[in-house]
Amino acid sequence: MRGATVLMIAALAAPAAAAAQTAMSAMDYATAAGQSDAFEIASSHMAQSSAKSQVVKNFAAQMARDHTQSTKMVMAAAKSSQLTPPPPRPDSQQQQMLDQLTSQKGAAFDQLYVADQLQAHQMALALHTGYAQSGSDPNLKAAAVQIAPIVQMHLAMVQSMGGTQ
Repeated sequence: MRGATVLMIAALAAPAAAAAQTAMSAMDYATAAGQSDAFEIASSHMAQSSAKSQVVKNFAAQMARDHTQSTKMVMAAAKSSQLTPPPPRPDSQQQQMLDQLTSQKGAAFDQLYVADQLQAHQMALALHTGYAQSGSDPNLKAAAVQIAPIVQMHLAMVQSMGGTQ
């Protein structure tokens, strides 16, 4: 199962890495940010009830709060730019990761959740910093500039919990 997770993470990382290096449309950014947040929120709600470690549960509570806030920021920026991105929901690969989490409990859940959070935050950081640097929409670019340091903080937090790379 670990190998399948690594393959899914690699498949998820490719679009985020490409977005960081090439100009992304405003709609694509808003959609990808919504998908990223939806995954973070859903997986973190699962962690609040399935994790064994109180540290993981506390981290998950903060992730749910912060990613709910970043979704609101991106949606408000999109609205200011007369864009209507689709409702935020995990993409098919993120849904598979959520399905894997569903089958885990206790320490096994904690380990998979932390690994998923590490990868998700690496991808989110690439997404937001990439758009902050090269985005075309000023409202969404301003949101990305505000969100990127929060995601960087989350990444440092998950790394301190045992996530590596």
